Amino acid sequence: MDLYKAMAASSAGMKAQGTRIKVVAENIANANTTAETPGDLPYRRKVVTFQNEMDRQLGMDTVKVKKIDVDKSDFERRYDPTHPSADADGYVLMPNVNTLVESMDMREAQRSYEANLTVVESTRTMLSRTIEILRA
Repeated sequence: MDLYKAMAASSAGMKAQGTRIKVVAENIANANTTAETPGDLPYRRKVVTFQNEMDRQLGMDTVKVKKIDVDKSDFERRYDPTHPSADADGYVLMPNVNTLVESMDMREAQRSYEANLTVVESTRTMLSRTIEILRA
């Protein structure tokens, strides 16, 4: 039945967006995590990529997390000669996490999750009403 396919697709979307929310939360939590010693690297931002996956049982494409990778963009250098991980010139490498970008990613993932949840709830309501009609 197509309603089951709608629920399955939305459930897969919720799972993928849930993973994205966890990764964004980790990025925000580590936005100021620097290296412990000079020469070490600070926390590196993580990014989630998605891909379509053929669900052979349902005969349709669903979304899944392809991989969680690190953002290879440059670290910010901040002058703080008193910091334990400052280099010889007094600069500290800061994580490549922009909390504004992470907040926007979190909001987008949350809205996508909620949209998929709405589809699941609507589909469940439709199935319940169909069963009620068939019982009458």
